[in-house]
Amino acid sequence: MGSRERIKKGFSKLLKEEKLKLIANYFENPGEVISLLKSYWHSDTRQQKLFDEFSENTITNFFTPYGISPNVMINGTDYVVPMVIEESSVVAAASAAAKFWGERGGFHAEVPDTRKVGQVHFGWKGTMNQLQELFPRLKERLLADTDDFTANMRKRGGGILDIQLRDYTAQIPDYYQLRVEFETCDSMGANFINTVLEQFGHSLHAFFAEQAQLPEPLRATEIIMTILSNNTPDCRVRVWVECPVEQLEGIDEHLSGAEYALKFKKAVDIAHIDIDRATTHNKGIYNGIDAVVIATGNDFRAVEAAGHTYASRHGRYESLSTVTLHDGLFHFELEVPMALGTVGGLTSLHPLAKKSLELLGNPTAKELMMIAATMGLANNFSAVRSLTTKGIQAGHMKMHLNNILNQLKATDNEKRQAHDYFKDRTVSYAAVEKYLDSLRK
Repeated sequence: MGSRERIKKGFSKLLKEEKLKLIANYFENPGEVISLLKSYWHSDTRQQKLFDEFSENTITNFFTPYGISPNVMINGTDYVVPMVIEESSVVAAASAAAKFWGERGGFHAEVPDTRKVGQVHFGWKGTMNQLQELFPRLKERLLADTDDFTANMRKRGGGILDIQLRDYTAQIPDYYQLRVEFETCDSMGANFINTVLEQFGHSLHAFFAEQAQLPEPLRATEIIMTILSNNTPDCRVRVWVECPVEQLEGIDEHLSGAEYALKFKKAVDIAHIDIDRATTHNKGIYNGIDAVVIATGNDFRAVEAAGHTYASRHGRYESLSTVTLHDGLFHFELEVPMALGTVGGLTSLHPLAKKSLELLGNPTAKELMMIAATMGLANNFSAVRSLTTKGIQAGHMKMHLNNILNQLKATDNEKRQAHDYFKDRTVSYAAVEKYLDSLRK
């Protein structure tokens, strides 16, 4: 093991090569580590400089597979969907579900609303009644002071939709909030929203200072913080598939289509009443959603945070997807909040993010929301289908076989033989290791 000394102040000011050498000393073979990390640098120095500037203290790139799910039909249009994810079987599961539902009318999707939320958290020693009397003039001042910031967004059909005053003084003394709703069109809008909110903070402070009719203590206000919220229940997308239950014949050889539809529904219903199952169930949904969100340069952490909050909207954490059976019709649906953008941020800077959007036909933000949600429902369908038939491990471990073989340093010839051997056998690390040992003997 190399030196484990505490890194001195000023690490961020070091040159990239200096950072790399310093970090390499934390390993037993610094030279080998430096060579490994450099091998992941982009051959084009301009591209590498771009990647370095996406974050801080960068010393290399971390590769994640970029896969494709073809022939995904949404509202009658076929998409070739890029998916960036390292987990085995996710792209295969999405593709299998897309094929299955493509033969049954495809996926259907809509975006009910795209409003986003920002907040100005502030302290003021007056009463809510006093604040409400001032609010019409305050609101006028806030809009006027941000007119220049919102001009271009308003030209595109967006901007500030509403400003609401909220009283939290019962929970925290003197604490009030401005809750602001925005429309940001095809941009995710985080920078736009935060810029407007910060100006609101300045304007709020100045407004109270100018109220000569108020006693001195009420002319002061504390701006605690101004920030967008990743809770976006009014910026959401709905996607669904449906077919007569007879068209589910053959999924389980032991059950009729109607019987299997009921079993599938029970599996999803369990995720509505059991939090342990709901957590894993929704994780499978985000396998598909995140893969599209990452491929297009969007913020998957914000998307997941909003989704998990939405899953708790009824007072308990539950499934984001639902199944209904009515008059012989199987209906499987997913509704999730999702703030995505197709302009600005990494969507414009990352070369592969731009190509992902081009591959999707340069969709609007609403279309991208529908595509990402579709891949979430597709993965959810495949996962529940596997769980209620042959089990999740059969398909997952088949896809994971390559990873096991690579861990065991199998040759190309050994890989070919192993794939043939495990066609009709259960895959596990121990079984693969035992088989390779037999080959090598």
